[in-house]
Amino acid sequence: MYIREAHPTDGQQVPQNVKDKVLVKDPKTLDERNKVARDFVADFKVTLPVLVDTIDDQVRNAYAAWPDRLYVVDAGGKLAYVGPPGPRGFKPEEVPPVLRKLLGKER
Repeated sequence: MYIREAHPTDGQQVPQNVKDKVLVKDPKTLDERNKVARDFVADFKVTLPVLVDTIDDQVRNAYAAWPDRLYVVDAGGKLAYVGPPGPRGFKPEEVPPVLRKLLGKER
């Protein structure tokens, strides 16, 4: 889910973004936010579906997703995994075991 830009060029920019050439202005419209998400998918060759939050940040606010957070939602729409807030709590390595369990492929 692409939510509000964490470190836009017209906001609180961080050196890592400059180094990695992740330079994005904070989108002001849903069309702009959709374009940033499409560009990200193309630039980083993302193969998973990427959803985009509303311009009034409904998902970000509902899930306390700022600055980043991982969630896994099961087939019934229930949260199977809720990661702590990032960046220190951002632990993507915790997600694959949850997905394997949900898919019945536990190892």
